[in-house]
Order: sequence, then structure tokens, then C-alpha cells
Amino acid sequence: MTRILLTGKNGQVGWELQRTLATLGNVIALDRQGMDLASPDSIRNAIRNARPNIIVNAAAYTAVDKAESDHSLAMAVNGDAPGIIAEEAKRLGAGVVHYSTDYVFDGAKAKPYIETDVPHPINVYGKTKLAGERAIQAVGVPHLILRTSWVYGARGRNFLLTILRLAAERDELKIVNDQIGAPTWSRMIAESTLQILVQLSDRFTSHAMPLADISGIYHLTAGGQTSWYGFAKAAFEIPFGVGINTMHALDRPTPKLIPIPTSEYPLPASRPAYSIMSCDKLHRVFGLTMQGWESGLRLCMENFLP
Repeated sequence: MTRILLTGKNGQVGWELQRTLATLGNVIALDRQGMDLASPDSIRNAIRNARPNIIVNAAAYTAVDKAESDHSLAMAVNGDAPGIIAEEAKRLGAGVVHYSTDYVFDGAKAKPYIETDVPHPINVYGKTKLAGERAIQAVGVPHLILRTSWVYGARGRNFLLTILRLAAERDELKIVNDQIGAPTWSRMIAESTLQILVQLSDRFTSHAMPLADISGIYHLTAGGQTSWYGFAKAAFEIPFGVGINTMHALDRPTPKLIPIPTSEYPLPASRPAYSIMSCDKLHRVFGLTMQGWESGLRLCMENFLP
């Protein structure tokens, strides 16, 4: 049976992966106490004890603005830890699945980014995530680096949960309308990861089946594009599912949404104005067609359980 070591089990993507990957094999799911990505010794000990066939690294330092003043910790978790994970995986003959971000790009391109585009991050978070990608690649371990974007879900901290909370407190919300991306449901990421690993499970458990031909970076995001304002507007137009009846319970109207430029909402970290990524390579290699962001949001809202 395939042994899968999953990090970040309580995060947005990790929580979904813990349930989804259970159909593939024995999932050893760890939180920060089980594997502290800021501690090389903790990483090495956890991996050597688990002896997995696959390591799925869903843990990360994701506080984009805080990273601007907390560079050392962000780099330790996002930049250094993936390299250590890759070294331990190579030692065991295991493969690595790692998640990265659209924020490795600067947003200056006028059409969707492809995997061979040269990264140019404009904030510390993006720089640390790019460092993690390169650390894995440098080790030469069989790997899949899955870049995703604008991740949201029922858990953790994300834009969707924030606007739903603020809607219960305010009559109007000012939302940035000049940053364009692809909101991607955490469950969509987990289910897509499973579909990929189902195709590769024999390779991960057999040294006779090399992974070099498919190792690399893949873009994995919802289809289509929108702004943060467009995302918020769509969210308030969809009925809430069980467990997220905040608006209805308070019997108050949807707040007025006001589109604003980024310049009117300054934050410590710069964001790319355009970060759409093409998923053509994912489709070509694994046959996956990513669902549109509106469909993913609707499914999330209609099935939103705590």
C-alpha cells in the first residue's frame, strides 16, 4: 500500500487532502507539532520515521503581508524546508508533491502565464515560494510542483471567509477591482491532486518506473478569471449552504459592494495585477480539465460545512 506523508493537515488544502488521499493509501497527516517546517531536525525526523513513498507538502507560510517583516521565518518554511523535504525523499526513493503560487510572477504579462515563463516575484512571499521551487528542483528528486492561485475554502484564513464575516458587520464593503486572478477552491486542488497521483501511484512505489519524464512544474487553478470585486459579487449572489447561514441568520441585506483600485487599499506586500496561469500542460500530461471558478465557488457555497 502506498504510504503518503502529508504536511499541513489543518490548512485549507491539507484538510481537504487528508480526506481525499485516503482513497489512495495510508495517509500519515501531520500538523506543525508533528513536523515543524521551520526546524530542519523536525523535518528530517518526521520523514525518516514515516518512511513514505510520497510526500505531499501542503504546509506553507501564507501570511503574504506579514512576510514582508518576517522574512526569515517565511524563507525557512517556504524556501528552505522544501529542499530538506526533497533531500529526505531522495534518500528514501520517494517522490514529492509541493504547492506553489501565482505570486512567483510580477503580473506584467498580458496573457496567461505558462510554466516556462521566467518568474519575477514582487513580494517576499512570492520570493520565498520561488526559492522553495528551486530548492526541490536542485535536489533532483521526482517531483510535482503545483502552482495554484487565490485559494479559498471553508477553513483557515482566506478572502471568501473574510468577506462573509465582514458582511455581517458592515453595510458596505470596498473591494479591489484591478487585480485579476483565478479563485481556486481548496477541494478542487485536493481532488485534482488525487487524480494525478492515481495515474502515478505505480511509479511512486516501483523503482522500475521512472518519474523523470513527468517531474516538473504544473499550473493548477480554476478556469476563467475575475477580480477580487467580481469574486465577492459572485459569492453574495449564491445561496449559502448548510453551516454558513450568517447573512440569513442575521436577517440583514447583502452589503453594498464598491469597486476600488489597488491604490486605494494599500498593503505591505505588492500584488501582481494579473496572475492568470495556463493549465494547458496539466491537461496535456494528465488529461485534467479544470472547472471554471464560478462553478467551483457555487459548489463550495452550496456545500459549505464547518
